Amino acid sequence: MNVNDLVQELDGMEYGTRINKEILDNAKQNGLVIVYGASDDIMVFDGAIYDSVSVFEGGYAYLSESPKINGLLQNKCDNPDCPYYMEKLRNVVYIEAIWNDNGSPCWYYKTKIPHETFNVYENDSLYCQGIVFDLNNC
Repeated sequence: MNVNDLVQELDGMEYGTRINKEILDNAKQNGLVIVYGASDDIMVFDGAIYDSVSVFEGGYAYLSESPKINGLLQNKCDNPDCPYYMEKLRNVVYIEAIWNDNGSPCWYYKTKIPHETFNVYENDSLYCQGIVFDLNNC
């Protein structure tokens, strides 16, 4: 399975539908990451990274320096402006979640990571434009 195969499997899915376990297992085995929105405040990671980030009305998720091993970068300080964490942010790639109050889709993502997009619908309306990327390209 590659990025394009996975996008074909996901494109057109209905919001709230769980992704098939076989698809997720294949994604994980092949180092593929699926990113999509849930509710009005969650960026979901499935496949080779299994995590979520609170991004109420938009925000960022940062991949660790070794995303194949560690997934997303975690702030180990109680302070969001922690100097240790801020230093780490200088050397990592990120995914920006864009919340769109004024139309469709509600969620979409920007990143420099090479990726392909897929559409998630809610009652025949475009809810989210998710992305799929290969950890080998980070």
